[in-house]
Amino acid sequence: MNDSDASSPRITVERDGHVLLIGFHRPDKRNAADLRLLHELSLAYVELERDPSLRAGFVFAHGDHFTGGLDLADVGPRIGPDGLDIVPEGGINPWAMDGRAVSKPVVMAVQGMCLTLGIELILASDIAIAADSSRFGQIEVSRGILAFGGATIRLPRAVGWGNAMRWLLTGDTFDAAEALRIGLVQEVVPHGEQYSRGLELAQRVAAQAPLAVQATLANARAAVREGDAAAERELQPELVRLAATEDARTGMESFLSRTPAEFTGR
Repeated sequence: MNDSDASSPRITVERDGHVLLIGFHRPDKRNAADLRLLHELSLAYVELERDPSLRAGFVFAHGDHFTGGLDLADVGPRIGPDGLDIVPEGGINPWAMDGRAVSKPVVMAVQGMCLTLGIELILASDIAIAADSSRFGQIEVSRGILAFGGATIRLPRAVGWGNAMRWLLTGDTFDAAEALRIGLVQEVVPHGEQYSRGLELAQRVAAQAPLAVQATLANARAAVREGDAAAERELQPELVRLAATEDARTGMESFLSRTPAEFTGR
């Protein structure tokens, strides 16, 4: 693809059943994120959020690399007195740095270079698969700036203080085995298999009762954001609400009949 082609999407968006496939598509630039890519990604998250037939998102990348990080030549001059605004009007910040996160689970598959905003997108998502070719780096300190997409907040919580500081403060890169060891990713697969394995997991999530999946995700997030007590207060009311749904009845019938459940989201 010619990067100068104004008609070429930076983000591809397709549907596979109840899963929205969201692909970084600037392979000739190692999927570096210019403002246009960031805007298109934000709008893809809007589609995932607003379409009730979609139950999970699957984020991947075309080409050999997930992302080389920000395209600083394009984005750098746009940093103003209030920082960098990457969300178009009506968009959703994929990194959820404005207090609003997509309510549906997001699975990611990465390969090759996965720098800066790629790591932060993993941290803002729910399940991540890495190819054994993956190399990770939160390299902002080597560029004279700091990570501003959530790594300073979420990485210590996800992988522990020492592990986070080891990589945040040095700007060093690390491999897929280290990403698995510290818990940044959940599985490592041979290069070339990350897409199929990630999509398999996204489809597995989408096959579950969607209201229950979203409630589970919301309660886990509440525990992180507001503390255990706040999340605990919501458990029984949510149980009562979900128990009255058609999907709960479908789940019980499936259990009793030993047949697969076909959930409707009602």
